Amino acid sequence: MTKGKTKWKVFLEVVSTLQAVSTFLFLGVACTLLMFYLMFTSLWLIPTLYFVWQVVDWHTPERGGRKTTFLRNWRAWDHLRDFFPIKLVKTAELNPDKNYVVGIHPHGIMSLGAFTCFSTESCGFKELFPGLRSNLLVLAGLFRLPLFREYVMFLGILPVSKKSLTHLLTNRGKGNAVLILIGGAAESLFSAPGVNTLVMRQRKGFVRVALEFGADLVPAYAFGENELFKQVVFSEGSLRRRLQELFKKIMGFAPCLFVGEHMGILPYRIPITTVVGSPISVPKHIKATEEEVDHFHKLYMEALSKLFHEHKVSCGLSENHELRII
Repeated sequence: MTKGKTKWKVFLEVVSTLQAVSTFLFLGVACTLLMFYLMFTSLWLIPTLYFVWQVVDWHTPERGGRKTTFLRNWRAWDHLRDFFPIKLVKTAELNPDKNYVVGIHPHGIMSLGAFTCFSTESCGFKELFPGLRSNLLVLAGLFRLPLFREYVMFLGILPVSKKSLTHLLTNRGKGNAVLILIGGAAESLFSAPGVNTLVMRQRKGFVRVALEFGADLVPAYAFGENELFKQVVFSEGSLRRRLQELFKKIMGFAPCLFVGEHMGILPYRIPITTVVGSPISVPKHIKATEEEVDHFHKLYMEALSKLFHEHKVSCGLSENHELRII
């Protein structure tokens, strides 16, 4: 992956990728510890004023946040894209006069493909889907972390909550693509090279939202996401796996035991190709029945499976790779 690149370009790619990974792993905790530390120093007024501001601004993430073009166009994201590289592929037109609920699979360890394609402008989302605005929705608890919440909101990342979805799909008019990592933290525990396991058979909330607001469903698959890190995957039902799931239930995220190359946290240079499928037309039913939800959930799973099998070979997988949905 480094062939034909100058040493300076390789260096910039590595630094940019380390920045992205370190932000994912450490920035939220570091910001929280810093603010609490400053409370006990002569600079106590700074965190005090910020915490007052955070309380006043508490609901902003669920009201569209504060997306900034400057941060989404940051040059570092281009180097992050080129490190793997990451590519966004369109298979069908998405009408900007409609709203969409886009499911992204798999979650992987860090969802670097989803982040780069939909929370930065480095992969050409605006050019591929003119007229659409993208917002990646993540764990709501992240928006309680001081300072870190501002950073992710600047990137257009918002909480995956009912209030947030309601705002995006009603108060912002048409042309909104809300992107949800359907499998969430549970799916990250299955992430490993050669594994294509999705947690979504019982996850139907995104379908209910699509029906309530009349937003079309769109499947998307990030080929290569599970190849970026090697993870110790404990067998289902084992004590260690149950402890991981207990931690996830309490904290909201899964404690994955993973390793990359070189320094351990640098992901492997494996191409990531995020393929966006065709939209599934969904009628607006504010109070959809369980039968309706099950019907469109089944259609979505069938479309996702079809998308996976049609593109797996061209995206680096062998013909015998299968998709497992649990």
